[in-house]
Amino acid sequence: MSIRHRRAKGEPRFPDGPKADPAGSHFERRIRSFQPRRSRVTAGQADALQRLWPQWGLDIDGQLVVDLTELFGNANPVVLEIGFGMGEATAQMAAADPGTNILAVDVHTPGQGNLLNLADHHGLSNIRVGNGDAIILLREMLAPDSLDGLRVFFPDPWPKKRHHKRRLIQPEFLSLAATRLKPGATVHCATDWEPYAEQMLEVLSAHPDFENTQPDGGFAPRPDFRPLTRFEGQGLDKGHVVNDLLFRRVLHEGLQ
Repeated sequence: MSIRHRRAKGEPRFPDGPKADPAGSHFERRIRSFQPRRSRVTAGQADALQRLWPQWGLDIDGQLVVDLTELFGNANPVVLEIGFGMGEATAQMAAADPGTNILAVDVHTPGQGNLLNLADHHGLSNIRVGNGDAIILLREMLAPDSLDGLRVFFPDPWPKKRHHKRRLIQPEFLSLAATRLKPGATVHCATDWEPYAEQMLEVLSAHPDFENTQPDGGFAPRPDFRPLTRFEGQGLDKGHVVNDLLFRRVLHEGLQ
C-alpha cells in the first residue's frame, strides 16, 4: 500500500523542481497578463519535474543575466516562446528544427512537467523550460539583441473590457521585447479570439520597431512550422477563426 506524502507547511512541492514563486517580492507589484492555475500533476509529469528540472529548467528570479550559449550548450539561434500550454506544439517545433533553441516560458506546472517529459522522450536537447514571469525574464535576465524570435500562441484573451489591460500584446511589452530581439527577428502571434487579433494587428502595426511581413499589412496564413494543436483543432471545429501575425524587428537607419 502506498502512503501519500503530506507536505508540511512551507515545504516545496518539488524539492528539485521549479520554485512556486521564483521572483518572490524582489520586483514591483503590477498587473499581470497571466493567472497561475492549480491543477493535478500526473506521476509522469512529477517525475520529469524532479528529474529534469536541474538540467533543463530555469527559474525566472530576475537575479542574473542568463548566458544563453551556456544555458543551451551551443550558440544556435534562440527563440522565446511565452505560454506553451501542455507543450505539444513546442515539442513538435523543436523536433522539426533542431538547429533552433527554444526557451519556453509558462507558469502552469503540469505543462512544464509535460514539456520536459516530451523533450526527454523524443531526445529534444534544444528545449529549455522557464518558470515564472516572462516580463521579468525579458527585462532583467536577457541581454540586448539576444533573441532570434518571439512566439506568443493563444495567449489569454482577457475578453472582458475591464480586463483588456491584462493582455500581453501592448505597446509597452513590444518596446521591451524589441530591445531583446535582434534586428530582423520575427514576432509570431496567433489567437482564436478575433477582437484580440484585431488589437494585436493594430498595436504591432503602429509600433515603430516592427513591420508586418505581409505585403497587404494584414494577417498571415498559418505557417507550416506552427503545428495545428488539439486545442486549435477543437476551436476550428466550433467555427473559431484563427489568425496568425508575423512581424519583423526593424533595424532603424543610423543604428547599424
